Amino acid sequence: MILTSSSTTRPAHRTQTAIVTGAAGAIGVALVDAMVESGLRVVMLDRDKEALDRAEVKYGEYVIPCAVDLADAGSIQSAIGSVLSKYPTIDILVNNAGILSNNKFASTSLDEWRRVHAVNVDAAFLLSQAVLPSMAAQRWGRIINISSYAAKSGGLTAGTAYAVSKSAMIGLTFSTAREFAGYGITANAVAPAYVMSPMVSEQLTEEQRQRQLAQIPVGRFCTAQEVAHAVMFLASPLAGFITGEVIDMNGGLHFD
Repeated sequence: MILTSSSTTRPAHRTQTAIVTGAAGAIGVALVDAMVESGLRVVMLDRDKEALDRAEVKYGEYVIPCAVDLADAGSIQSAIGSVLSKYPTIDILVNNAGILSNNKFASTSLDEWRRVHAVNVDAAFLLSQAVLPSMAAQRWGRIINISSYAAKSGGLTAGTAYAVSKSAMIGLTFSTAREFAGYGITANAVAPAYVMSPMVSEQLTEEQRQRQLAQIPVGRFCTAQEVAHAVMFLASPLAGFITGEVIDMNGGLHFD
């Protein structure tokens, strides 16, 4: 049976609710700015409670801050249960949260592997699993997963656990897109390279930054606002015929 979809007609006016993970980070803040500006109600998930409190002061009723440890499955399930009890229909989910590991194979412990995957992949799976039923019921939904150029490059400066976790995000995107396309739900990924954020400014040395900058054909790093713009396009009603896609944002580092 082919299910019909109203994917090009769904309004985006404060009646729509979006969830953004890693909402207090550089990309997360840009996403929340763009979503509030476009008229969305935004549930902000992040472990930084102080940053969430500041966001609530800034945005007021347009955001719902939710402090959660995305490395803890129990904490995620408790938080999403609380959110869904108040906002049972989630229209947009952006799985943006991620932690970086620069350790390569030999220096990656199993504990580190599990910690990186818990935040970067497991949390995205659990949140998608929680919101998909309501999206399917209303025959409309958008899931956008933030992957990385590391998924395609194997990780230039990024470590093994990080690169593999971002590859897994692409697989999760494809699986979700395939299963739920008939319900008017799209699932896509954005794969940026070297977004100017603490991951670049604090976790890479100056030598690493300059070396990578020299390899980027456009001659600069990506901005968080550019990532947010791509996400907003994928979340829009007019992107309803795009699903299972990965948008590369790497400044010409890689073509396919």
